[in-house]
Parts: sequence; structure tokens; C-alpha cells
Amino acid sequence: MSGIWCQSALIDADGASTTASGVRLEVQDGRISEIIAGVPPQTSDQLLNGVVFPAAANAHSHAFHRILRGRTHDGRGDFWVWREQMYRSAAELTPEKYEKLAAAVFAEMVVSGFSSVAEFHYVHHRPDGQPYAEAHAMELALARAARAAGIRLTLLDTLYLAGGIGSPLSPEQARFGDADAQAWLDRLASLRSEIARHFDPDVISVGAALHSVRGVPDGALKTVSEKLPHDMPLHIHLSEQPAENKACLGAYGVTPAGLLSRHGLLSRRLSAVHSTHLTSEDIQLLGSAGATVVMCPSTEADLADGIGPARALSDAGAKIALGTDQHAVIDPWVEMRTLEHGERLGSGQRGRFSPQELLRAATEGAADSMATPIAPALLQVGAVCDLMAVAPDSVRTAGSMPQQFPFSATASDVTDVIIAGELVASNGVHRRLGQPGHLLAEALKEFS
Repeated sequence: MSGIWCQSALIDADGASTTASGVRLEVQDGRISEIIAGVPPQTSDQLLNGVVFPAAANAHSHAFHRILRGRTHDGRGDFWVWREQMYRSAAELTPEKYEKLAAAVFAEMVVSGFSSVAEFHYVHHRPDGQPYAEAHAMELALARAARAAGIRLTLLDTLYLAGGIGSPLSPEQARFGDADAQAWLDRLASLRSEIARHFDPDVISVGAALHSVRGVPDGALKTVSEKLPHDMPLHIHLSEQPAENKACLGAYGVTPAGLLSRHGLLSRRLSAVHSTHLTSEDIQLLGSAGATVVMCPSTEADLADGIGPARALSDAGAKIALGTDQHAVIDPWVEMRTLEHGERLGSGQRGRFSPQELLRAATEGAADSMATPIAPALLQVGAVCDLMAVAPDSVRTAGSMPQQFPFSATASDVTDVIIAGELVASNGVHRRLGQPGHLLAEALKEFS
């Protein structure tokens, strides 16, 4: 049993959020066992100044895309410039280089306020498509990187069989693929067993992903629907571009969401990433299924994907989560307000999401799509003790009401991060790994 004393904290008071002063948390086995407000600290308590929130969860990450930050804007920085750099970076990955890079990326997430991440992983094999001599070499490298950074990881092993509807994988995509859906299912089962043997399931676990309806043919979707274990979360890139919808309609007569529905893949365990170009029927399908929709607002802006219908999806019954995808920025606060700003720009109205709804999307909304423990949007007894403390007097937050920090704070204001009751980062420095900027600079030297 240990204690954490918060100068102030956002807590649950009879189902509503409130900011309380002098909040003491009792922590047992990494979870909050008691919350008492209005008390002084005890001698042995860990002290957290500022305003304490539950740590954020990152529902969509491609760790190697961190290589692309600030490097895909040559000329006018069109999509083809981005894709060329992305494929070049993917081709240069080895298990050793990826472990070093991912540890730095995960450390950047931790100091920014994230305590968990869903890693959408498809760089499985050697560049020529042949397996590594060590089974699951790339996947184990990512798991070790997460353990080093202290972040909770849901490793979403991704099925990627085609370069487009009716097209084989290109040479640049060869290392992403498997022979067929059954071969992927067999490899996924083996990976799941391997991860379970070596890692704490509360910290490192395995989920599943389908790259997209472009990357997974109709017959493979049927196989996945019939054979994927029901206790695994399932993610997919969905309707990210109008061209994807057009191709799907041409090949199958339905939209990507309609195709998933046809195969019984729309459910509460599904997380649809991006979903920027949906029809009204798609919105109802996802909402009726209670699916999670993972918005990545900074990436969707960077890639010119468009503004997804987040408010309409939420109103229809879908859960909204947030991710950082290609890591144009790693900052849960920026993702929160960019989601709302996109809604405002698209609708011409303010107040599309309340601050509490934004906090929920960045915490329990995202964590609910993973296989690791869920951190709620407010500090609660029984929840995992994953916390971030935010300075209330920075040049950004001074004068802000704590419950409205989604509209003023940034990752630079995160002063302390606690995961499972342990202090992992303080003032932008990872306590075990050091300065993430230095780690990233060293890791990135190995990529062109």
C-alpha cells in the first residue's frame, strides 16, 4: 500500500466531475483503493503539484511513422511525397532499429501524458517478405520497447494481404503480408502465446487489426469473421479517403462499413480508425453496433484526410477515441481540442463536444478499445492508478478552469506521469530512459 497526494485533482463526485483540493490516493497493486479529498499529505506520500487527471490513452499509433515528422513537406508536400518517405522508412526497419526507435517514441508518449497505446503494427517480416529467423522478431522488439518505456501496450497485429482491391502487394509492401488469412491467424495465435509467456498481461497484450478493406479481400474478411477469437479487440482503417469508398462500392456494391456489416464484423469490439468519409447509413451502422471510432485529428489534418463526423457518430451510439497515428504531434491535449476545432470548422457551431466529452475520448474512450486495463475519465476507486499532473500556471493554462484544460493545455504543461502507481516521468524527462528528444535524435540517425 502506498499513497499519492495531489495538490488538486479531477475526481468523480456522485457521477459528476469536480476539481478537489488536497486529494490523497491510496494505491494497492497499481490500482486506486481509496480517494480522500481535503486532507494534508502523509510523510511517505508521493506529492503531485498542479491538477491531476487520469493519464491519456493513445488508441492508434504507427511507431515508425515518427520518422516522418517534419520530413514530408518538400515542395507542396503532397500525398506522394508522404508515401515515398513512409515506404523508405518501413524498408529500413530491423528489429534492433525498431526497438530503439519505438522505445524513444513510447517515451515521448509517456512524458506527454499517455499511459497506454494501441500499436497498429504491420511491419512483420524481412523486406523481401520472408520471416525472420527469430519468430515474431519485430513484434517482440515492440513489446520490449514498451516495457522499457513503462507504457501499457496493445500490440495490434495486422492482416495486410493486398495493395488495393484486386491488386497484389507491391514490392514495398511485401514485408507487411502473410500468405493468406489463415496463415495470419496461425501467426497471431503463436504471437499471443509468446507475448503471454514473457510479459505481464496488464502491461503488454495482443489485439488484432485489418489494415483496410483495400488491404484485406472479401474472402479473407469472411475467414476472420468466422475464426478470430472473440476476446480480442479488432481495429481497421475505415473510409479514410473517398477513393477507398469508390473502389469498395465498385467491387462489392457497398461501402467499407457496409462490407464489414455484411461479414458480421461490426460490433462493440471493433475500432474503426479515421472514418472521415462516411455516409449517413455508415454512421448508423457504426453507431448501432456500439463500435469505437478512433479519430486522429492532427494526422487527419496533416494528410488532408478531411474532418470526420465525430458528433454524428457519437449521437448515433458510437464511442469516440483519440490517437496520434503518424505522430505529426504527440500530445493528448492537442488531439482533444483539434477534434472539437474540426467540428466547429465543419459545422460553423461552437460547443460540439464538451470538455468532459473530450477528456473521455482521450482516456476511457481510447482505453476501452485496447486489451489493457481501462483508465476512466475521472479518478475512481478501483481504477488503475495512471495519472498525469498538469501545471495550472503556465503561459498556456494560467487563468483556465481545470475542467477546460482541453482548450488551453499542451503536453508541455504535463509535469508528472504515474503508471500503475509508479512515477515514470517528471518535467518532460523519462525517469528510466532520460530525455525523449535525445533518444529520438539517436534513433533517427539510423534512418535516411
